[in-house]
Amino acid sequence: MEEDNKKELRERLSEEAYQVTQEGATEPPFTGEYYKTKDDGMYHCAVCGTELFDAGTKFDSGTGWPSFYDTTGTDTLRLSPDESQEMVRTEVSCRKCGAHLGHVFEDAPNTPTGQRYCINSCALSLNKKEKDATNE
Repeated sequence: MEEDNKKELRERLSEEAYQVTQEGATEPPFTGEYYKTKDDGMYHCAVCGTELFDAGTKFDSGTGWPSFYDTTGTDTLRLSPDESQEMVRTEVSCRKCGAHLGHVFEDAPNTPTGQRYCINSCALSLNKKEKDATNE
């Protein structure tokens, strides 16, 4: 069953998204689809579709990756220690499917939470909020 799941994901995801979400890779900074995006909506896990981040919590951290100061809820993410690459960080994964998303840091003092969820664009999909025709 595991091999079937891997095969399905390899067919459905881009190679970069597979490497990031399944192998823990990181996309190069300033290259991802969403790092500059200012659209309103909800960011979901690219693998399983779980709601993860409201676009209203996204901010420009200057790091080259989409950054959020809060999540949609405590039950959507799994946080775990990551001591790879000769540093100590906190890895962020989707609680539902286990996809690697990025890391969270306590280095955003100008945000309401002080946190910076630094997330790979290819691990996300954005469901844009449709504009209300009466407000145009």
